[in-house]
Amino acid sequence: MTHHPNYIGGEWVAAEAHVPNVNPSDTDDIVGEYALADASQARAAIAAARQAFPAWAALSSQRRFEYLDQIGSLLIARKHELGMLLAREQGKTLSNAMFEVERAGYTFKFFAGECLRMQGDHVASLRPGIDIDVTREPLGVIGVITPWNFPIGIPVWKIAPALAYGNCVVFKPPELVPACGWELARIIHEVGLPHGVFNLVVGKGRVVGEAMTTSPDVNGISFTGSVAVGRQIGLAAMQSGKKVQLEMGGKNPMVVLDDANVDLAADAALDAAFYFTGQRCTASSRLIVTDAIHDRFVAALRERMRRITVGHALDPATMIGPVVSEAQLAQNLEYLDVGKREGARLVEGGELLERPTKGYYMSPALFVDTANGMRINREEIFGPVAAVIRVRDYEEALHLANDTEFGLASSICTSSQKHAAHFRRYSQAGLVMVNLPTAGFEYHVPFGGTKASSYGSREQGRYAQEFFTTVKTSYMRPI
Repeated sequence: MTHHPNYIGGEWVAAEAHVPNVNPSDTDDIVGEYALADASQARAAIAAARQAFPAWAALSSQRRFEYLDQIGSLLIARKHELGMLLAREQGKTLSNAMFEVERAGYTFKFFAGECLRMQGDHVASLRPGIDIDVTREPLGVIGVITPWNFPIGIPVWKIAPALAYGNCVVFKPPELVPACGWELARIIHEVGLPHGVFNLVVGKGRVVGEAMTTSPDVNGISFTGSVAVGRQIGLAAMQSGKKVQLEMGGKNPMVVLDDANVDLAADAALDAAFYFTGQRCTASSRLIVTDAIHDRFVAALRERMRRITVGHALDPATMIGPVVSEAQLAQNLEYLDVGKREGARLVEGGELLERPTKGYYMSPALFVDTANGMRINREEIFGPVAAVIRVRDYEEALHLANDTEFGLASSICTSSQKHAAHFRRYSQAGLVMVNLPTAGFEYHVPFGGTKASSYGSREQGRYAQEFFTTVKTSYMRPI
């Protein structure tokens, strides 16, 4: 079994402990053994980043552009190889895995361009003879902590802008799926990024994450994960004056009105609720449907669910792969029991499936006769489980859509321009879709939510500079 070391200060550094990376499509397949960093290695990575920061921040924007553009090109060129690896370690289909890798490559290329697009402001002073310049400078050392559902996509949309704006990075990938993060480190090493600018330490959150949040040499933490962990990180980081960017949970509504195109709405719900095995923070797990269309919509969605092929991630016929882990599968099944105990009616799926290889397979599940106060409609399940809530009209639908502690994404399916415009304005979510699934993002526009879903400035696009830079205002009297 190949052991994969951590990457600290431009060197591959072994560790005493390792964690196996298990293929959820075939639990007999071990992707590799990955070094678990201890606190001393985490501190060494932070020190390497701190030492590298002055030179990297002062490097020409053209040179930073060249590094990031080359990283992006290598990711795109290796999308099949890395897609195979991603599908093995995380369980999403090969086509989706390859798309994620390719999108990561283009994200690097976008932020390569951002290296050359940094702008400031020259402002007229209220006092004669005074010049004022407003400029942006890199924040410093950034700790990046990412989840298991997008093993290369989410890390890249944090790492690429951090590097583009002149910061150094200490990256903690999830120990459940570290392979793609490790391969990214290998590509970064291959292009010759100056030592210490990027560091990878695989490890437990209570070890590596705590070292990041408490170190005075880390200037910012960008985290994606659960609400509970995000709040802990935020509190710990802010006690030492760090800037914090937190992307957390979602309980995203899709509203379907009487005048919606049933086929379009059912297709959108199928995609948002069940594709990627429902393991997306933007997944639609609450389907809020008005009376007149309710039964037709449920029938159309159930018919589509029956055509879904659940199987090995590398099987070309597979539409939905396995759940990522045994623990996640157990949590999904527990929520099915919770829904039944609360009085919801399971009308489709929710069954454990046997396949030629041992894996964490389940059929997508659909509840009806649910109320918005049920736990299955309040708590993020993070699996292929959706619940339908019947409502009278648009006004009730909007009220229930907003009746949640979360506010990441929302969607409405309707042919009414009036209702579409009103929903876009009054939906309490950071991402609002019309006649589209709640899931899906583009790297050149901002991503993030409201309420408990997000804290801090937005990710992606030019808005990323709000977190990864700090603003300086300079006054000058020419001599």
